Amino acid sequence: MTVTHVVLFQFKSGIGQADVKAARFIGLKDSCIHPTSNEKYILSLKGGIDNSPEGLQDGITHGFVAEFASVEDRDYYVTKDPSHLAFVKSN
Repeated sequence: MTVTHVVLFQFKSGIGQADVKAARFIGLKDSCIHPTSNEKYILSLKGGIDNSPEGLQDGITHGFVAEFASVEDRDYYVTKDPSHLAFVKSN
């Protein structure tokens, strides 16, 4: 069974800036490399701008779902992956 990791963003800049950041986030699927296997390890990374008509977003503008093969891979991504940490630091 895979591990699902949900990420929600509230971009405060103009929509153009939000689109650039969202595209960079989706790009993590290709730039995150596992230190042991030297392979890409994010199984799936999908998402984008919110389009719900419910009006319950409370400022959230984008949502993403990432899938990992294991809790260990997810934890590495969140706490140690250099590409992910650089993305977090840049925002």
